[in-house]
Order: sequence, then C-alpha cells, then structure tokens
Amino acid sequence: MLFPRKFQSLAVVSTLCVLLVAGCSRNPSPAEQGSITIVGSTSVQPVSEVLAEKFMQLHPGVRINVQGGGSTAGITSVQSGAAEIGASSRELKSSEKNLHETVIALDGIAVVVHPRNPVSSISLGDIRRIYAGQVTNWSELGGPDAQITAVTREAGSGTRGAFEEIVMGADKIADSVIVQDSTGAVRTTVSQDPNAIGYISLASVNQEVKPLAFEGVMPSPQTVRAGTYRVSRPFIYVTKEPPTGLVKAYIDFVLGPDGQRIVEAEGLIPVRSHE
Repeated sequence: MLFPRKFQSLAVVSTLCVLLVAGCSRNPSPAEQGSITIVGSTSVQPVSEVLAEKFMQLHPGVRINVQGGGSTAGITSVQSGAAEIGASSRELKSSEKNLHETVIALDGIAVVVHPRNPVSSISLGDIRRIYAGQVTNWSELGGPDAQITAVTREAGSGTRGAFEEIVMGADKIADSVIVQDSTGAVRTTVSQDPNAIGYISLASVNQEVKPLAFEGVMPSPQTVRAGTYRVSRPFIYVTKEPPTGLVKAYIDFVLGPDGQRIVEAEGLIPVRSHE
C-alpha cells in the first residue's frame, strides 16, 4: 500500500529521530569514561603523567590519577586494590610474580655528578666502593681533594633495587650514604653539591647534573638499546589480572604508536615499533 508523499516524509523523519535517540543513548566504550589510579616508581611517574594527559585529551570522560611513592608502594597498592596500575622500575620479585606485568619502556640508570666535577668516567669497582663507604675522597678517582657526598634512593625504590643488583652485588650501601625519596630529590642534591654523586633515571638527566661514562660507555637511549651500557632496567605496569576495560584501553594506547612515540620523546627506549 502506498502512502501520500507527505506521510512518507514524516515516516523517514520519525525513523531518523529513533536512530538519533538510539545513538545518543548507547553505552560509551570502556575507553570513553571512568578513572584509573597509577601508583609507583617516581622514575616512571613523569612519562606516565605525559601518557595519561594525552589519553585524557583523546577521551575527555576519563580521569587518570598518577602518583609516586616508589616501585614497592605501587606493587602493594595493586595487591591491596588501592590502585588499578602499579608502576615499577625494577624486575618483580618471586613473591610478586602472581601479578600481571607489562613492560612499557626500557631505561638506563645514569650515575651523575655536579657539572663542575672534572671526573668524567667511573668503573664498576669504583662506584661500588664509593657506595660501600670504601672510597671517600675524589682524589682517589683523579678528582679534587674533596670528601665524596654519595646519594642513594630509599629502600623500596625500583631505581635503588636495580642499582643494588647491577652495581653493588653482594656489597651493601653504607649507612653514611645520604638517602633521598625520589629521582628529583637525588638530582637536586647532586646539582647543589659540587662533591656529590648519585644515580637517577636516564630520562631525568638534565643540565643540572653531569652523567658519567660507566665502564667507558656513556648512558644514552642508543647504548641502552644496544646493551653496551650495562646499568639499565625495564619500566613495568603491574595489574592484578590481565588488563580489561578502561585499563586495557590505556595500556594498549601506551604500547601503540602514539604512546611509544611519547616514551621516546621522554628520553626512554620504546619496546614496540612506532613507525
């Protein structure tokens, strides 16, 4: 049965209205709404903040709260349910291997001194003896006759854990070494003391401090990627289970081309191709 033209037009308009209402009332995708809390390594924190900001720009209905506290704090926050993602800058311990881990980048640990320090290179043995309290004057390393101010990270720090594993071995960091609770605090302490030495994320090196060649190799994304710079570690996102929903959407973004370009722009080494 044929309807007059004006009724056909009304029918088309009615159908369009129904489709528009249906479209407007659809459920948003997991990447379009909700919140994520990321807690953990202060070395991972800066790149997480940039990644989160970009993801929120793409998805205005999402809020991502990025906090520091150290790698161990991030892991325990995930275990307790206080955070959806833990950020770790060290390998997980055997007791933590029940969690799901995603490597998002690689990073070098740079040994840094004040820019005015004439020492430009250091050996594994020398840096180990400094932190063990066995070498206490720069003159023993070809520098000025000045007491060395060694600076380390706090217990539970992923940066400290990696440094202890790679550099210290069986030796302990001496009690006389100054302890700071973040990468930024170590860098500030070294930048303000001509006789200080510390270790920080390669991505956090700036003009305030001078990185030393380690065993004759300067820290850089290229030498870390090639394996010639030996003091390096992974940046890991930890979740209770394999990620789903909004958390999966965010981690997929981090591992995708846009996220890995941000990783590289922040001075880290991508783990996925972003061409």
